[in-house]
Amino acid sequence: MLLKDRIILTTGAGSGIGRAVALAFAREGAFVLLLGRRSKTLTPVYDAIVAAGGQASIVPLDLETQLQRVPEVVQKIQERFGRLDGLLHAAAALGGLTPLALYDPVTWEKVMRINLTAPFFLTQQLLPLLRKSDNASVIQVISGVGRQGRAFWGAYAASKAGLLNLTQTWAQELVNTPVRINAVDPGPTATAMRATAFPGENPADLPPPEAIAPVFLYLASPHSHERGECLEARQWREWHPPAEISAEISAP
Repeated sequence: MLLKDRIILTTGAGSGIGRAVALAFAREGAFVLLLGRRSKTLTPVYDAIVAAGGQASIVPLDLETQLQRVPEVVQKIQERFGRLDGLLHAAAALGGLTPLALYDPVTWEKVMRINLTAPFFLTQQLLPLLRKSDNASVIQVISGVGRQGRAFWGAYAASKAGLLNLTQTWAQELVNTPVRINAVDPGPTATAMRATAFPGENPADLPPPEAIAPVFLYLASPHSHERGECLEARQWREWHPPAEISAEISAP
């Protein structure tokens, strides 16, 4: 199994990309720590993993209002596992699609806290546990609007641009450690957030979150050696892996 015995924490694990990738991690043998705002959204994911013979644990944490509890989470992981092999930052807030001149400052702060401050702080606090892995992987979920600014996307675009910059900065600072950090641009994906941003779009015309899981599996696996890269999920799905790992990496 591609991720056998790996310990991976996934934020935003209750829905969308976070949920789909958490399930994929578990299918490949990882013990998945499911982090999300509400236990009731995480419980069905936990139940699905256990029913399929996988292993998981629920970590209820509101990334907007409870960052002060992160050291407590770190301590519990330390006591139970002694290390962390992977960290996926999939939790995100969209905020308002509105001109910057009219952007609500409270919403701005909320989006920045969830999308940018929380990934920074979680990575920083979990770094000692990640360093104890023989090959740790941190994955940031960014967005096309974070790579090129776009009108009306406000705090969401700015936070994703900051997340990409943070990825590159972390990668340079961790170059001589066992911790790799990379970003994934999932592209248009049929999620609830996408439906909010594009209400007139037919979700049936978009790939489901499960379809983009392979790029996350690859980056989380010991086969990956990338550092500071941003992989596009759509392009990666068209990539043909070398023969020695082609049997290990497949779409869910």
